[in-house]
Amino acid sequence: MSSSDAVRGPAHSARRTAATSGTRPRVPSSRVDELYPDSGGEVHPSDSASNAPQRRNASGSHKAGSSQRLFRDRRVERTNITINDSVQIRTRGPTKPSAGDGPSEWLPLPRDNVEATRRETDQISTNAERKVLPPWAPSASIIAHTTAPLAGRISFPTLSSLLPEAMEPPPLKQLSPDAQESAILDDLLFAFMGYEGQYVRFSSSYDPTAEKERLAGPEFEILFGLDPSLQDLSTTMLKMATHYIAVGAFVEVQSREEFGMVNHALCASIRKLLKEYLVLIAQMEHQLATNASFTLHVLHLHTLPTSHMLSQLYTLAQEMLRKNSLLEEDLDSFDDFDDVDNILEQLREGGELAPGGMSKKICKGGNVLRLLTERLSFMSGDPAARDLLQGLLRDSSKPYMAMLNEWLHHGGIKDPHSEFLIKEQKSIRRDRLEEDYTDEYWEKRYTIRENDVPPQLEGVKDKVLLAGKYLNVVRECGGVDISTEVRDVPKSFDDPQFLHNVNAAYAHANSSLLNLLLTTHALPARLRSMKHYFFLDRSDFFSYFLYLSNSELKKQVKEVNVGKLQSLLDLVLRQPGSVAAQDPFKEDVKIHMNDQYLTKFLMGVVSVRGFDQDGNDESHRMLVAPSVTEDDNKMTGFEALEFKYTVPFPLSLVISSKTVVRYQILFRYLLSMRHLEGVLVSSWEDHNKVMTWTHRSGNHKLEMWKRRAWTLRARMLNFVQQFTYYCTSEVIEPNWQNLMAKVNGNRNDGSAATGEQQVNRTVDELMEDHVDFLDTCLKECMLMNSKLLRIHAKLMSCCTFFAANTSSFSRTLCSADATLAGSAGALAYLATRYPSSRYPIPDHLKTFDPDGLNKMTELLDKYEENFNRHLGLLLDALDYYAATETVALSRLCAQLSMASDKGGGEDGRQHGF
Repeated sequence: MSSSDAVRGPAHSARRTAATSGTRPRVPSSRVDELYPDSGGEVHPSDSASNAPQRRNASGSHKAGSSQRLFRDRRVERTNITINDSVQIRTRGPTKPSAGDGPSEWLPLPRDNVEATRRETDQISTNAERKVLPPWAPSASIIAHTTAPLAGRISFPTLSSLLPEAMEPPPLKQLSPDAQESAILDDLLFAFMGYEGQYVRFSSSYDPTAEKERLAGPEFEILFGLDPSLQDLSTTMLKMATHYIAVGAFVEVQSREEFGMVNHALCASIRKLLKEYLVLIAQMEHQLATNASFTLHVLHLHTLPTSHMLSQLYTLAQEMLRKNSLLEEDLDSFDDFDDVDNILEQLREGGELAPGGMSKKICKGGNVLRLLTERLSFMSGDPAARDLLQGLLRDSSKPYMAMLNEWLHHGGIKDPHSEFLIKEQKSIRRDRLEEDYTDEYWEKRYTIRENDVPPQLEGVKDKVLLAGKYLNVVRECGGVDISTEVRDVPKSFDDPQFLHNVNAAYAHANSSLLNLLLTTHALPARLRSMKHYFFLDRSDFFSYFLYLSNSELKKQVKEVNVGKLQSLLDLVLRQPGSVAAQDPFKEDVKIHMNDQYLTKFLMGVVSVRGFDQDGNDESHRMLVAPSVTEDDNKMTGFEALEFKYTVPFPLSLVISSKTVVRYQILFRYLLSMRHLEGVLVSSWEDHNKVMTWTHRSGNHKLEMWKRRAWTLRARMLNFVQQFTYYCTSEVIEPNWQNLMAKVNGNRNDGSAATGEQQVNRTVDELMEDHVDFLDTCLKECMLMNSKLLRIHAKLMSCCTFFAANTSSFSRTLCSADATLAGSAGALAYLATRYPSSRYPIPDHLKTFDPDGLNKMTELLDKYEENFNRHLGLLLDALDYYAATETVALSRLCAQLSMASDKGGGEDGRQHGF
């Protein structure tokens, strides 16, 4: 070891030890005590240059001899100035001699005079400094814990701006270029690690305790007097120190709990890079201590790749911080209640919506991956930046891929920080479906966060959603073992099997749920059961039920005993020989009385939204609980009767409450025509059995009136039967066969589909096919067109009133026929109609009424005119809508033309459509 190294080593080690401790106090040197025995170890600013460690010049030569010469040739001049009893001591050191300079203008004083001057001013100097300078007591403390587990907990070092003047280093202008380079090299290494040096310091405006300033990074300032060439090179290198401090602060902030696991993984990856950076700085320090040819330019060359890496990290960090609104206030960064579902979810769980509870938007999860992907695409032309960003994207996507694999292969969500692309509404639980089996569980429990989808999943996000939803249903039914570990799956987005994993998981989940619905829970058998009850298919049990409950269903809806009707239905369903007796799902059918007219109900639905599967909750509540008026209370049991059908989970996903409402509408519609047909058949029986109708009168006009009544009744009955046939045989049955072919996976030729054809079908397609079947039936049965619905309702009312007046016509015929009035047969018939003594036979029915025939003729004319007019309007409307909307209506138009009288039809068409 050379003598110069021996001189340089202790001072260099002492200064680096003091600098790394944070406060870096200037320690008195033993060499000063040797030269100035009376100084007491005090180092004055003018003498601090003599304490500097010996540095090499640009070529690496040492200058130990020049240091000894400086101590011999120094002259110290002190001037005492007393103003108003205060003493200010000014010390001016001599200009440092250099090669080629002339003789110094400061002549050395004798040693004794210098020592005497120093002894005289020591006490005054000490007293003055105590009054002017603040106390210098640097200390360190422990910072409180944060949610970032690896964040630093040591307080920030005291700033050099607070350093006492007595401890300031000698000015740079007093040092030679070689000494300046040596001092700047030492300070740059401190700056690279985030500390201030002797000559390289933070800007005066920088506050290390302010988080925003740390995240933005400090500006460094070099004390005045540095050589311009060294100044430019040092300023360029100090950008790396700024980036290092900012990136370090970014890692500490983004590692907090609320920023999510993707940010945590990103910060862990950046922390590895920063650790390698510190290893590089340690290597540079070793080179500085051992390599005589290590210069500022060599340091710059060694740090160029690292500086580029930190620059990329700094740019990425700043962009993320701007999205998190951590660098500046962003008035538009608040959620402004955009995520209403999450706010309501928090309130349901007992949380409070405090004024400060509106948190700013946080860039996490898919947004972080999107930012990395966009940055990678933007920097694709830079190989170093591309490799760096690819590594960051690979590491940060690992926790996201773990959540994705859990969702794809187990149907579960492990997302404590709400950063996954699938959002779960935990308030919508399966146990609520037992009471209200709406499809809210399927549609709203799991949804996509559209703004948080990574670009890699943008094209397959729907498959991701459906795969997890399918498996979630299977898992809740015990079909998935969540304890098994998912293996051999991609761990990051750059895995070549990434998309194959999504597609394979989607196919497996779809086939699992289809098998669960079609096989385990027998969906086709369940649909056939609903067809028997709601579409009156093979309804021998229902005819018997109507016969038993006829007296109860004639009452007004408020007076109907629902319990009695339920008992009668249970009795009929268990009747041996009935189709329903062997039905395993007959226990799920219950009697319910709707409290609103069907036509009014449908008009309200059609005028608002129609049966939109994606309709809002308000329209759904209108379907389930419509408003009731006084007219609705006058309904009979026949008009209010409907079935409720209980569907267990998971079949309730396919047979949801909205689809059951459609079934109920079609049932009430078919029941109304079935009931009207029965009433008209009863009229036909009266026309053929009651003696007032079978008696051949001598009055030709009366006989012609009877024939007109018979003809009108036959036309009405034909209209109802044709309409019922059209709805059941030409609308419901063909569409039902198409639905069952799709459910069973049959092809168009009727053969069963196997292999990929069955797998290609999805559960959502099955649900859509079911809804489309019901909507098609409603549309082709004219229940979705307000114009056709009104005309049909008036025709049904006309037929109902006519059939209801058959008994009144039978009684009036007793007095309208001169040969029958007052006869024994007529009185016997009237006695059957008025069996109680409380209601005796009216006197006007016992005698002949010459105006009775005219009254009945006038009333029959009104029925005929009303029926012919509305039937003509209906035929015109069917022609129009068959040509513009629904082609199937043309078949109904052809069938109903048989019930239309030519004259009546033409008369009806005069009113136009």
